Amino acid sequence: MAELIEVETKRLRLRQWNLADREPFAVLNADPRVMEFFPAPLARAESDAMADRCQLLIEERGWGFWAAESKATREFIGFVGLHIPSAELPFSPCVEIGWRLAFQHWGKGFASEAAKEALRVGFELLGLKEIVSFATVGNFRSRAVMERLGMQESGTFEHPQVPEGSGLRQHCLYRLSHEARAA
Repeated sequence: MAELIEVETKRLRLRQWNLADREPFAVLNADPRVMEFFPAPLARAESDAMADRCQLLIEERGWGFWAAESKATREFIGFVGLHIPSAELPFSPCVEIGWRLAFQHWGKGFASEAAKEALRVGFELLGLKEIVSFATVGNFRSRAVMERLGMQESGTFEHPQVPEGSGLRQHCLYRLSHEARAA
């Protein structure tokens, strides 16, 4: 078991998952607005299994897709963090940065705020040389976050975990190197 990394931003706490997060996580994973750019919303069992995986990976590595909590309300609002994708991607091995927030928390800058701190952890604490992010081509909201983070678009690829023939299969890849971030 690795040393647990938990961090704070001005408005958010990125922390290990707990049982109380399961219900609001299931609600956001069932929301068609939140899951618009995924093959399907998640059933409760699928959502709980994802939360369990996130929690286990943080226990193993000390970092991962952290539960994001509002410091003002102590409310779980989604996840933000770093992850090693399990899918064999054209640019593997890699560490990705990702986020998924409840719809009512969109448009407030939370994803960018928390992701900037996750990048800091990745580069300064974990010593990563590069962090990637990717989203379906049409997910302009997530792509805008990637651009606000200083990530550079680096082509497209077909995501192997999205069914063939799906309009969601084509993804944009974004990259940020430690050197480019420091410049």
